[in-house]
Amino acid sequence: MVDHQPGILDHVPGAGRYLTFTLRPGGEARAALAALFRFADGERIVIGVGLELVRALGATIPGLVAAPSYALPGAMVPSTPGDLWCWLRDSDRGAILHLSRRISALVAPGFEVHQSIDTFKHGVGLDLTGYEDGTENPKGEAALAAAIVSGAGPGLDGSSFVAVQQWTHDFSAFDALGSEAQDQAIGRRRFDNVEIADAPASAHVKRTAQESFSPEAFLFRRSMPWVAGDRGGLMFVAFGHSFDAFAAQLARMVGAEDGIVDALFTFSQPVTGCYFWCPPHRHGRLDATRLGL
Repeated sequence: MVDHQPGILDHVPGAGRYLTFTLRPGGEARAALAALFRFADGERIVIGVGLELVRALGATIPGLVAAPSYALPGAMVPSTPGDLWCWLRDSDRGAILHLSRRISALVAPGFEVHQSIDTFKHGVGLDLTGYEDGTENPKGEAALAAAIVSGAGPGLDGSSFVAVQQWTHDFSAFDALGSEAQDQAIGRRRFDNVEIADAPASAHVKRTAQESFSPEAFLFRRSMPWVAGDRGGLMFVAFGHSFDAFAAQLARMVGAEDGIVDALFTFSQPVTGCYFWCPPHRHGRLDATRLGL
């Protein structure tokens, strides 16, 4: 039986950690990755691999590309490739710490930690601005269709592509907008999460309305807030059966289509941007056949 990593479509956990690794020069990447794949369950530990790691293994994954970057008036989006990505999921931050230590030691022969971001569930699933995140997520079979590859053949069916961005919020700029302007920027009322019909074209909800694209751009979000001291924001994480939906939404957000920049950029900026391929799950373990492991 071939299936997806169960943590992809599972509920957002109470706590999380996003680990990004880079290849260690002259390291034993193949052996380290094989050890990780034996250890990871796809539920508490969701695994993704980047383009350069796939190439280093002498493998190919159709559809895996580098994340795009943009430098447009009012919208800067970086591309910061990583080689290996782990999303650690639990309700206990202590358990995540020890799981993280175990993983870092396991892959140390081949990889170095590049970034470690602790995250948490805020309220009922809110961004730190107080707005609900992932309101338009597809559900049930629609979620499966949006997030998981099917019909692509052995080693690919059950896999997923994930776009990961760390967004940093400027809370002072956000507070200065006032509650009405905040609602207009998001395109929803914060107090009841109802979409504002006459919100401006720059409203985030209007920029990213999944049904408004051709073809429709459905993706499955599993974002979580992050905090470091007085700084904070959102780790944006979106799974798809390809990167097409995310790429279409991002292009519209930065104004590449019509020059209208998403109002989100007035108080938040992405500081990272990575693409990864998440292998399928087969017989209770990650399926690494496409990677030659």
